[in-house]
Amino acid sequence: MKLLNRSALSVRPTQPFVDWINALEPTLGDDDLTLADVERESTIYLIPEMDTPEALETFVRERCVEILETELRAWEEDERQWPEPLDWSLFQEFLHVEHSYLAIDLDDETALEISDVDDALLLDNDPD
Repeated sequence: MKLLNRSALSVRPTQPFVDWINALEPTLGDDDLTLADVERESTIYLIPEMDTPEALETFVRERCVEILETELRAWEEDERQWPEPLDWSLFQEFLHVEHSYLAIDLDDETALEISDVDDALLLDNDPD
């Protein structure tokens, strides 16, 4: 095990986020995504170590638009389809955040790799 010098944010969708996704391509009832379906696509963000709740809130508020854009883009590339405005209020409505003080890598065999986020990777959420 390796202790990373990072904290982590688990970002999960809320029901209003799922409602937005379902409104993109309206379907008949049974074909709609559920919150449980979308939660399987939740994201973990590694962030600087945060010592206080105030520091965490300040950091998340400063990065909320960037996180929102990433989460929205994972479901819809066309920014014209995104809700407006992208702000702290929408962030709080669409996303639930859980903070972990420690990030531990349990994989002793594979080295950590660093690469830029590729929008194509975010859009490729179909396992086929």
